[in-house]
Amino acid sequence: MPMNLAAVMPEIALLTAACAILVLDLFLRDERRAVSYWLTQAALLGTAWYVLATANAASSRAFGNMVVDDMLTDLLKLAALLAVSAGLFYGRQYLAARGLFRGETFVLMLFAALGMMVMISANHFLLLYLGLELMSLSLYALVALHRGAPSASEAAMKYFVLGAMASGLFLYGTSMIYGATGTFDVDLAMRATLAGSANRLLLVVGLVFALSGIAFKLGAVPYHMWVPDVYQGAATPVTLLIGTAPKLAAFALTLRVLAGALAGVEFDWQRMLIVLALLSMVLGNFTAIAQTSVKRMLAYSTIANMGFMLMGFLAADLNGLSAALFYAITYVLTSLAAFGVILLLTREGFECERLDDLRGLNRRSPWWAFIMLLAMFSLAGVPPTVGFYAKFAVIEAAVNAQYVWLAVAAVLASLVGAFYYLRVVKLMYFDDPVDDAPIEARGDAQAILSVNGLALLALGILPQPLMGLCAVALMQAKFL
Repeated sequence: MPMNLAAVMPEIALLTAACAILVLDLFLRDERRAVSYWLTQAALLGTAWYVLATANAASSRAFGNMVVDDMLTDLLKLAALLAVSAGLFYGRQYLAARGLFRGETFVLMLFAALGMMVMISANHFLLLYLGLELMSLSLYALVALHRGAPSASEAAMKYFVLGAMASGLFLYGTSMIYGATGTFDVDLAMRATLAGSANRLLLVVGLVFALSGIAFKLGAVPYHMWVPDVYQGAATPVTLLIGTAPKLAAFALTLRVLAGALAGVEFDWQRMLIVLALLSMVLGNFTAIAQTSVKRMLAYSTIANMGFMLMGFLAADLNGLSAALFYAITYVLTSLAAFGVILLLTREGFECERLDDLRGLNRRSPWWAFIMLLAMFSLAGVPPTVGFYAKFAVIEAAVNAQYVWLAVAAVLASLVGAFYYLRVVKLMYFDDPVDDAPIEARGDAQAILSVNGLALLALGILPQPLMGLCAVALMQAKFL
């Protein structure tokens, strides 16, 4: 079996760092946990730098075609690693104030990031499953780690039970696809399905189960039941992690399975995606209106946004898939900014979890109110933020694929969603503050959050470079 270790060096480096931090943390006293924190950041940023430094236009395969290393995997890995790192910067004070600033948290985040990287690189169903489980088990443990909050234990149990069911569905679907095509290799399965040599009945049955598992990881309706409870019950930095980087890994999983292995049954999975996308956009946006918890509101916002992202897959061409990739990356960037402001407002003895906690933020800090405004405008799809172009791109892809009625439904769902996003803006700018405590945060978190927020505006004004990069990455990966 030909092996190319260069293709998996980022994963090896991150795994080595995680194991080293796990052992080193055993010898550190509580007052020196910052050492583990900075080593974790060094591991994430060092791995991200290595991915960027070794990125090239050539595509390489390793371990008998089980692993792929190309521009697409490099782009997704880089975005996922930076998202996890930024989340740690934003959540440092929160973790320290609630007894979560310890080695277990850092190591579990590293293993979650490792699972995402394995999923992104995998070109084999078993490796996809291993990456999925490594990421999922780490996230389950992170949710349960906040032992001081009873809601965290309940959320972790729901997440674990439903997640285990979803993993089982995906694995069962994979076994059906193997039975139909005779291979676990994504490329060979794609050839079999396109050539029509695979058993179609088994393929469709496998598709139903595999797509059900994928939809759970995305949080799409009707597999969304865990999202609001986990978002609300988990510690806010963990909620930030669940709502950002794993979406990129789930995008890669969806791409490999649908546009890759099951390209020959495109008609069938397109019909399923129509239902998932429409239900997610409608239910997510309408239910978010009734929420008073900012974390639950953002949970239903995630559900709705995953529906928009799935619209890009309906076109099943370069424009549609690049629009979906662009949407996934910019959604992660926007969610980071929104949760970053929430973490900024949270302090020891006070949890920013109700919409009313954002009242009068403009009077307390005009700058952070502006950053939150950019995040809300981007989620709502208001120009000139990047969310507008992201929504425009996926809606245009749906129109080009002759799904005009779905595009109209998406526009109407966006109008509904604009209500609860603009409600946050109204609370920040037009209501009196309910909390006059000064907003204090570390300088590094403030600098990164400021850059994060301004990036939403910059990419909205100049989206072409990132959109072009997404298209080139997909072309090189041969997802056309």
